[in-house]
Order: sequence, then structure tokens, then C-alpha cells
Amino acid sequence: MELDDEGSAPSYSSSSDSSTEEDIEIIDNYEIEKFAGNKKDKKNSAINEVDKKEKVYLPGTQLEEGEELVADKSAYCMLHQAQTEAPCLSFDVIKDRFGDLREKYPLSMYLLAGTQAARTNVNNLLVIKMYNLHGKKLKNPDSDSDESIKYDSEESSEQNEDEEAKFPKMRVASIKHQGCVNRVRCSPVGNTILAASWSELGRVSLWNLSEQLKAVDNKGALSSYEKKSEKNDTCVKPLFTFKGHTIEGYSLDWSSAEPGTLATGDCNGNIHIWRCSDNGGNCSWHVDQRAYNSHAPYSVEDLQWKPDEQHVLASCSVDKSIKIWDTRTSSQSTSMLTAAEAHSSDVNVISWNKNETQFIVSGGDDGVLRVWDLRQFNTNRASPVAVFKQHTAPITTVEWHPYEATILASGGADDVISQWDLSVEVDQTGNDLDKTVAQLPPQLLFIHQGQSDVKELHWHPQCPGVVISTAHSGFNIFRTISV
Repeated sequence: MELDDEGSAPSYSSSSDSSTEEDIEIIDNYEIEKFAGNKKDKKNSAINEVDKKEKVYLPGTQLEEGEELVADKSAYCMLHQAQTEAPCLSFDVIKDRFGDLREKYPLSMYLLAGTQAARTNVNNLLVIKMYNLHGKKLKNPDSDSDESIKYDSEESSEQNEDEEAKFPKMRVASIKHQGCVNRVRCSPVGNTILAASWSELGRVSLWNLSEQLKAVDNKGALSSYEKKSEKNDTCVKPLFTFKGHTIEGYSLDWSSAEPGTLATGDCNGNIHIWRCSDNGGNCSWHVDQRAYNSHAPYSVEDLQWKPDEQHVLASCSVDKSIKIWDTRTSSQSTSMLTAAEAHSSDVNVISWNKNETQFIVSGGDDGVLRVWDLRQFNTNRASPVAVFKQHTAPITTVEWHPYEATILASGGADDVISQWDLSVEVDQTGNDLDKTVAQLPPQLLFIHQGQSDVKELHWHPQCPGVVISTAHSGFNIFRTISV
């Protein structure tokens, strides 16, 4: 079962005979699970009541023999898990038609994911619709009974067709993909959702997701799509494929300020800029063959377009640096701004604040989060405005909240997802705190555990506070009481 937490971490007990009860829905070998609570063995309940000593788990605590972590479900507004046949170590959220800032349960959402199967020739892009995602039941304040408040759904038709409305559901439309998917990102371009995928074979492809999105919206359409795919497993072809990278890569990002503009970076340190030209209603793609290459020969690990400027791009690298590029310049070998020693080792991920765009956060192999103010960048030396060393292994994912300028989430190889609020200050009132608690950064809001080797997380841009994360052990979809 998953390991999650409230505030600092989940509680744990020494009980070893508890079991977990789960509601599972399986659709075409894809399953999505709704977490339920632990229940005691009645036979040993008396013993458990005596021996059980629940404590709050704190980061760095070593579990004693017989102790186990148990999720504190009261710390979550929503908590679900989903799994696919092959692990999807990169994914993106597809913006949908149901509107922004929606908080009524059950929720629905669309995801794009890419598999990393054991065999190269059996990989897929997956267009996923998750729906009927219920939140935690709340007690009706106007009633003395345990009757729960009923939530409205943005998709009443889905509830009508599902007799077991309490179960979360998932539909998947797959696209054959050559090679493991190193990274995948999607973006609206005109009236179409386009996906870009990095293959381990060293090529980047673009895909039109219109057919797959229609398929996952309707059972009949999905059945027809699957039959069509079985007859011809190459029926879906990429719109465009770029083979100009000389090696595989992991970094790519669509520009939100200039739809149809894409940046891709490879393991040799080369960054290429893609642009879409409108050709009589059709998009023709041009990739600049001149690479931005001042990271070379070190790998470009991540790329981020500035949210409010179409010509400004940030990159991070194994060379320990973060660079800011102006793509209007003709010099591909020189960046506009550089933090040369941003981390003590590889810089794995960066995220540009969408609300206060002078700030970037970075995470590295050193397990450190650093927050940067671009106004303090210069060509010689840059210092972070905040540093957090809470992760105990390389940080593999980080992202600012889409609405709250001071909130971010990070995850890594220590199997931990942390939520942070940089606006929180140290309590100077002199309150007595546990020494271990006092050592935690006050900005640390929440620690979520239970996934094995976290690879990516994203805040849902239309469902406030909802986080989706992926790891070798599958997806988690959750919202904490902290955000």
C-alpha cells in the first residue's frame, strides 16, 4: 500500500497483521485503484490495541523492526493510484473542455504518457482519460448522521452509464511508438492537441491526438479505434519526425507564449528550435539545424520556455549550469545569462514560475532545490535566493504551482514528493517543538510517499491543488489538505 503523510509524514505503527482493502477497476489491462483504509484482524484486535503505538513519521527516521508506514488519509482531499502494463516514466496533462478552477468531485482529467517497456518494439504513447475520481467523503454539517455530502460531476453522462459510480475509471487509446519514450509533452496548436515525443532511438516525433481523444470519450469509439489498430498497427503515423539530433535526449518543451514553437535538447548538449508555419491552414514544420551548443559535450537535461516571452529559453545540464537563451540571437554558442555552478553535480530539472516569471527553481543530483532570481544572474556568478536540502537522493522532477506563486512540488529517487510554500517564515514565537520537527524547513508543507523512484509530477492546471505523479510503480493522483 502507499506511504503518504500529513504535514511532515505519515504515521506508522508496529502492527503487522493489518490488511488493505482496495476497490479496483480493470479496463483492457489498465487498472486504476481507489485507496481504502486499513482494517484490523478481529482475532488480534485486543493485542493490536495494546501493542500499537502510532507515531508521526519524520524524514530520516529509521523504522524499527515490525514497524510499517500507514497512510494518514485525513491528510488528503483525494487519493488514487493507477497502473499501466509498462511503466510510463514521462507524461503530461492535456488541457480539457470542462473549464478551469473546478473543485467539484468526482473529477475527470486527460493525460498523455509514454511507455518504457522491456522490449523496444512494444512501446506506446497512451492517451488516457481518468474519470469518476472521487474525493474524500465529507460529513454533512447540517446532519447528525454520517451521510456524506454529494458532489456534482462535470460529466453527468459518465455517471449515468456507470452503475458502480463509486469506482474510479480509466480509458486508454494507444499509439505505437518506435523505441522507449524518454520524454513526452503536449500543447494546443490551433484547435488541435499536438504531442512531441523523444525516442531512445534519437529522434523526436510530433503527433496529432484528435482521434485518440475522441476515442477515450466514448466506449463505442474506443472499441472501434482498438479494432482498427489491431488490423493495422501502423495506422497512426507521426505528423513530422526530426532525425537531426545525433544521439537520444530527454529535454523538450512547448512554448506557451508562442504556440507551435518547440525546443528539444540531446545528450551531446545540442538544443534545436522548432517552429510551425501556417501553410494554407496546414502546419509545416521547420527545425533550425544550427544548434545552441554551449553545454556541449554535456547532456542537456531539461528545457523551459519563459511563460511570458516567446524568445527566452532556459536550459540545465550535466555540466552543473543553468543557461538563459535569447533565440533571436545568431550566436548559438553563447547564452544570454549563465549560472555556471548552479549545483555541485548534474542539474536534472528546472521549472519557470508562471506567476512571478523572474524566478526559476532547479533540482539536481545533489538532492538540493535552489530558487533563482534572474535579476541576480550575471555572466560571472549567480547565487540562489533560497536553498533546500531535504531530499536524500537525486531530484528528478520539480514544478511550480500554476496559480500560487510561492508554492512548488518536487520529487526524486528517494521515493518522496514534497510540497513547499516559500512564503512561510520561521516561527519566532518561541513555541516548544519537537527537536526533529524543529529541524525541518518551515517551508516544507507536506511529504507524500509510496511510489518507487519518482520520475515526474505535474500540477493539474484546471483542478486546483491536484498533483499527478509517475514512477516505476505507477501513477498517483492526489490532493493534500495543505494546498
